[in-house]
Amino acid sequence: MVHETGEAFTIRQLRRHAYRLIESLGLRRVRLYDDHSSCFTYLANNGVPDHILARWAGHTSVKTTKNWYVKPDVEDLRGAPTVWDGLHGGATEEQV
Repeated sequence: MVHETGEAFTIRQLRRHAYRLIESLGLRRVRLYDDHSSCFTYLANNGVPDHILARWAGHTSVKTTKNWYVKPDVEDLRGAPTVWDGLHGGATEEQV
């Protein structure tokens, strides 16, 4: 983002502007880093390709973006116990 003069905002200016906006909207203040992760997770869960997410995050590696910014949601985690039970000889959904 840039000023009207074309000069880039500093990180501090952007952060201050974001916190003012959050306050003016009556929203609970959160660390912007946490917001960053939430936004990338939302975009990933809604079909935005990994290479696009990495580019927007300023990363050269998709792996960095996926490891640090995209968090699994509840639906992603629900199937894991069934897979784990199958590995250890527990009942699978077909057997129940």
